[in-house]
This record gives sequence, C-alpha cells and structure tokens, in this order.
Amino acid sequence: MTDDFSKLFSSMMEQGAEMARLFNPALESFNPAAMEKLFPTMSKDMMEMWFGKTFNREGLDSRTRLLVTIAALTVLGAQADAQLRLTIRHALEAGATQREIAETIFQMSMFGGVPAMTRALEIAQSVFDEKSGENA
Repeated sequence: MTDDFSKLFSSMMEQGAEMARLFNPALESFNPAAMEKLFPTMSKDMMEMWFGKTFNREGLDSRTRLLVTIAALTVLGAQADAQLRLTIRHALEAGATQREIAETIFQMSMFGGVPAMTRALEIAQSVFDEKSGENA
C-alpha cells in the first residue's frame, strides 16, 4: 500500500467514524465483527422463514440454497466475512459436507477472483476447525 493510499484510507475511515458518531453516538464504538459472537447462528424459526418453506416451496432444498448463498458471499469478497461464516455453519447443519462447501468456493474463483476464493477458504477452514473443536 502506498503512503498516499494509506493516508487516503485513514482519512476515509476517520470520516466514516465521524459520520457514524453524528448519526448515532452509540455507533462510535460499534464493532460489526462482534455481532457474530452475539449471533453465531440463526434461530430455527429464522432459518425456516428464510431457507425453509417460505421461499422453498417446490424449489431448492435448504442445503443447496445455503451452498448457493456461500457462492454469492464468496464472490462479494471480504465484504461479507461474518455472513459467510454464519452461512457455512448453517450449511454444515443442513447436511453439506466440508468438501461440498470447499468445491462451491473453488468454483467462485472464476467469478470473484482468486483473492476472494482464498479469503472464503480461510473462513471456511476456521469454521471447520471451530466445529472439530466442538466435537473434541
């Protein structure tokens, strides 16, 4: 990163923090990544509403719908880390295998690029490690 770009990025971050503070002083110390700790998986009712019968009457099953969501979030790149982690957890719970999740992410390298694929694979691996730690 060049020095000029670092200064520009720093300035943009400061301006964003100032805007958030002006809109809502409570947002000054808001950490979006911390939401994931508060909300690691969606409740069964929310999953049913978003991925169950409401939007899935005769369409894709939940496992497939979650794999498609992983594909879309992978293409978004580093914009959706928490959402990707959440969706990978749910895909595993819906019966997707680690291999299916990895293959879905690999496929997206053609659309989102190798850096987006690499980031998504790192996130997936962290979820897989987290799950294997729970089972130990």
